[in-house]
Amino acid sequence: MNIYFDNRQDLLEITDEIKDTITKTIKKVLELENIKEDAEVSVSFVDDNEIQNLNRDFRGVDSSTDVLSFPIDDEFKLEGNILGDVIINMKRVLEQAKEFSHSNERELSYLTCHSVLHLLGYDHIEDCDKKVMREREKHVMKELKIFK
Repeated sequence: MNIYFDNRQDLLEITDEIKDTITKTIKKVLELENIKEDAEVSVSFVDDNEIQNLNRDFRGVDSSTDVLSFPIDDEFKLEGNILGDVIINMKRVLEQAKEFSHSNERELSYLTCHSVLHLLGYDHIEDCDKKVMREREKHVMKELKIFK
């Protein structure tokens, strides 16, 4: 598996520990989804302004969000071995970790899990789809044993 990291924010230092957490999370999602092929994923760490611009430009929603997913293929298949891009808003990571009383590591892992599931075609627009996606997220987080 190849994971490409791009840090475009200065709110939180992107340490090897953070990269390891993200890598373990991506690997666990792919393992539990029975993706055996080598996958390539890019993970970008951005600020609130950049993610708002991306959300506006690509989704038509002019507001900030915590994470965006850009699958390489609209049919959610590995294109070659490239899965897609994960964009994480580090301001939201810090805020949500505090709001939910858990660690930055747990929030980063959860948002990564959430985003990779989107890359694989999961969604949460309809209630029935949301239920399935939330169960997958819970299963991944339980397997990773990152609870706080």
